[in-house]
Amino acid sequence: MTSTMTMETVTVRGRRLAYADSGGPGVPVLALHGHFGRARAFAGLAAALAPEFRVIALEQRGHGLSAHDDDMSPDAYVADAAAFVRARGLGPLVLLGHSMGGVVAFRLAARHPELARALIIEEAGALNRRPEVAHPVLDVRDWPRRAPTLGELRRQVEARGIPDASYFLESAVERPDGWGFLFGHEDMVRSQEALIGDWWPDWLATNCPALLLHGLDSFVLPTSMAREMAERRPATTLREFPGCGHWLHGDDPAGFATAVREFLTAL
Repeated sequence: MTSTMTMETVTVRGRRLAYADSGGPGVPVLALHGHFGRARAFAGLAAALAPEFRVIALEQRGHGLSAHDDDMSPDAYVADAAAFVRARGLGPLVLLGHSMGGVVAFRLAARHPELARALIIEEAGALNRRPEVAHPVLDVRDWPRRAPTLGELRRQVEARGIPDASYFLESAVERPDGWGFLFGHEDMVRSQEALIGDWWPDWLATNCPALLLHGLDSFVLPTSMAREMAERRPATTLREFPGCGHWLHGDDPAGFATAVREFLTAL
């Protein structure tokens, strides 16, 4: 199944933000990608949910075609997303986020509850620090800036211990001097470091309906934490996916889309 999402840009808070929109009259869902991600990660989901639901996927600052910025803090991401929702006249709406985008989503709901109808959180923990999360930062500062081909870029990234670079290569583009990434290497490290912390107060600050999606093979969200998040927050449903990891939307796209559709339909 293919998506008809179109890329657009808007100026929000003085900076250009890109986003992909599936369009149509369906119930709007704001989708927020994780670190190193792009809006088009949600193209498959958008196709699976159409036409009943309209997916608007924001490319967050420093990612994809959105403007770069020195401030890569979680608060900056939240402020961008809130301003984007208001600028497009979308709220209240369902907030969906993967990984870092999931933290942004539930923090956005905590700080701007009038914008949030419900939450769909994929692989984002209420606590992001050692020892609970063994590796909260992926240091990419020694990753290649340019490679002669896309295949060589993949080879060099995977040579640095990444089993499959496909997720990261969604942000690869060809420039006059070779293939490179749209994200800034140092930006991504600073952003990940800024996300280290205790986000329990934000997770517990709201009681709107929430769906928490967890891959049982995840190296980012411990199963014990996912279960505690569901137990401690009212109106929260946990769906666990055996054989799936941190990018469970890619590991089981059909199961992911089905879980999301069932939740949205029941709202």
